[in-house]
Amino acid sequence: MTSFRRLALAALIPAAALSLGLSGALAQSPSPAPAASASPSATSPAPAPSASPSPAASASPAPVATPSPAASASPAPAASPSPAASASPSPTAPPAAAATPAPVQTADPFGLETTLEPKKVVMVKGTANWDSAFDTLIDAFKALNTLLDKQGIKHAGNSMIVYTSTDDTGFTFLAEIPVEQDPKNLPKDMSVGKSPEGKALKFVHRGSYDNMDNTYEAITNHLDDKRLEAKDTFIEEYLTDPLKTAEDKLVINVFVPLK
Repeated sequence: MTSFRRLALAALIPAAALSLGLSGALAQSPSPAPAASASPSATSPAPAPSASPSPAASASPAPVATPSPAASASPAPAASPSPAASASPSPTAPPAAAATPAPVQTADPFGLETTLEPKKVVMVKGTANWDSAFDTLIDAFKALNTLLDKQGIKHAGNSMIVYTSTDDTGFTFLAEIPVEQDPKNLPKDMSVGKSPEGKALKFVHRGSYDNMDNTYEAITNHLDDKRLEAKDTFIEEYLTDPLKTAEDKLVINVFVPLK
């Protein structure tokens, strides 16, 4: 444990964000029936009338064939809007995919104002040197858990350490575990009481206990910048069980009660 942590902790206690254009189909007028070729014989008038209806009949189907391509031309442009409609959903797909990585915005609160609610706790008093601080805290939590396990009492919240005084060599503390019922036959150094209450600033530390020096340095600087006065205590709430979690994986809320 470095000397800076000792200075930071000691400073905390006394310290002061289509339109589709359809072209008109050209109607072709039937060409006039060709004049009947004159025949030298006198009997030529008889075949002449039969020859004139014959081209007329052939001329009538010709116009019927003309609308038929015109009708077939109209569905051809009608097919072009369908790809245009299918192209419209395509641009909407990228935004939906881009919205997935949004949950990355999870920044830990730093200096968040909060109000601590008192909880019934079973606690044990202790003192520790900075060099063996974490081991001492673990021993205190083990003693409390042994007592609760024997009496079948479950935790009603996260384990806490309340620092009551600090100096260059070490500190005094209360290890606390919230409970809903009172344990019996408590040892002399244990008691039932209430956790701290009132207005406080909340900070979050991730990592080992020894690396909390940086967190407490930032807390001290924050208090100085905001010209805030802290009470003569501060609290560590262990969101991860210190008895089962690797030390470098700890997540700890640090509460600094304000005057």
